[in-house]
Amino acid sequence: MRMSRLFSQTLREAPAEAEIASHRLLLRAGFIRQHAAGIFSYLPLGQRTKSKIEAILRQEMDAIGGQEISMPVVQPAEIWKETGRWESIDAEMGRLKDRSGRELALAMTHEEALADLVRREIRSYRQLPALLYHIQTKWRDDPRPRAGLIRVREFTMKDSYSLDADWEGLERQYQAHYKAYFRIFQRCGLPVIAVRADTGMMGGRMAHEFMYLTPVGEDTLLICNHCGYAANRQVATFRKPSAPVEAPLELERVATPGAKTIEDLAAFLGISKARTAKAVFLMASIHESGSDGNSEGGSRERLVFAIVRGDMEVNENKLANAVRARSLRPATEEEIRAAGAVPGYASPVGLSGVLVVVDDAVVSSPNLVAGANEEGYHLRNVNYGRDFQAQIVTDIAAAGQDDPCPQCGQPMNARRGVEVGNIFQLGTRYSEPMGCYFLSPEGDSRPVIMGSYGIGVGRLIACIAEEWHDEHGLTWPVSVAPYQVHLVLLSGKGKDPGAVEAAENLYRDLQAAGVEVLYDDRDETPGVKFNDADLIGLPIRLTISPRALGEGGVEFRLRTSAERRVLPLDEIIPFVQEQIADLFAAIEGQVHPVPYT
Repeated sequence: MRMSRLFSQTLREAPAEAEIASHRLLLRAGFIRQHAAGIFSYLPLGQRTKSKIEAILRQEMDAIGGQEISMPVVQPAEIWKETGRWESIDAEMGRLKDRSGRELALAMTHEEALADLVRREIRSYRQLPALLYHIQTKWRDDPRPRAGLIRVREFTMKDSYSLDADWEGLERQYQAHYKAYFRIFQRCGLPVIAVRADTGMMGGRMAHEFMYLTPVGEDTLLICNHCGYAANRQVATFRKPSAPVEAPLELERVATPGAKTIEDLAAFLGISKARTAKAVFLMASIHESGSDGNSEGGSRERLVFAIVRGDMEVNENKLANAVRARSLRPATEEEIRAAGAVPGYASPVGLSGVLVVVDDAVVSSPNLVAGANEEGYHLRNVNYGRDFQAQIVTDIAAAGQDDPCPQCGQPMNARRGVEVGNIFQLGTRYSEPMGCYFLSPEGDSRPVIMGSYGIGVGRLIACIAEEWHDEHGLTWPVSVAPYQVHLVLLSGKGKDPGAVEAAENLYRDLQAAGVEVLYDDRDETPGVKFNDADLIGLPIRLTISPRALGEGGVEFRLRTSAERRVLPLDEIIPFVQEQIADLFAAIEGQVHPVPYT
């Protein structure tokens, strides 16, 4: 491709809203352009990189038995209502109606569409196992799109779906994806780790996320460097310090003027925060089934009173899962007082009509200090079971930096990361409500056991750009670079005919040899051309100029090296081919089996 005809241009400066390196560089290098918040076009260079990643995805999915299909972006609302997600998913889902008034959904994921296909096609155990995948556009109306391609509203996903007759088959396909995902990311030059994750709106019984560790990530991960435990903070657990063994003491009302926070309370009474009970009030939006028991009910808000020990914090994701809430928001002071509690001095003691959720550490901690539901007063020696009860007792505490690992007890590290892939053991979450049954060898009807596996292509591009850049621009790995070679012509003010002819011939010969070339034939200064070459970041740069020809040929330079060398014109093509092979070998050298954990 000649840069004089390339449908994009480099930018000297990125827009002010581009805050992270990948966003700035992909814009400046002409890979993407933004139309609206979270909505982008891929220009020719970006589309070539996107296509190369998609080719890797197809190769690895085919290698584990995948069959490619295509499913629609626009889907009938009926299939989403069958699984309950039409009501349980909030405004992130795009909803519309056709000219006949029929409700439709813009797909944010394709489990329902896949299940609709399965119930039409799968009849017998002889058709299982199966693995289907597609690479498709999706829509999720994220309220806070940010960081370029990291968090968008329209995006491309590789989704694959495993279909099995039993749980053992699902486990085999799940592990096959786990290993294939590491190969995909390694081939793309991106270091990732796998962490246990929340199943979220997808449902099912197990999930892993593949995380690229970076300060720009929005997810917090808890990682134990001693034993290898790793989990998203949403689901991470930790060894909670044991409370002292004490007999329950008599309840005592004490004045605590101005002690509205746990810190103030502990300081006022001269006790540790672990001897207090922390109250957190949230309003939960909870989906309710219709009167006939189907999934087309509505949602209502309910006040949730969450209690953790004062030395811990509430994990809202765990709490939402515990109460089966579609969303949570902080309760207002009016909502708290309406329940009979007093903000800053709240306690579950004596309250009724409130959904109380207690962390398991509170149950085993005797004689805590909790609010008295009276301005300026707390209660000493509050004990679970004697003084109050909860509808739900479970782990709702958030793990954090230096908390003890749940497996080995060593301090954990909190790291930031970007999720670039996920895998879910869906089980029968979609097959049962949508009637995806098959006839077993014994002649009975059984639900198909499903798994779902996704990789966000645009987010992967952004993370590769975060990993592969320097102060001058992008430094693409050869496996996903839009072109392998950047050929730069410097012909001088007088357009030296010898240099022009040599560059044109080399451009033609490289293409004939199967080398992917971006040829800068523009009438620009050397500074502009070299800056653009560094910005775009192709692995190899060849420069033809009167000076280089005078020194014997073509100047060669790797993008990631400052070393330059001049090679004879008749040797350059085999040398470039050898260098490309070496670059691919270096990437392939990073591809190694990763055991499933």
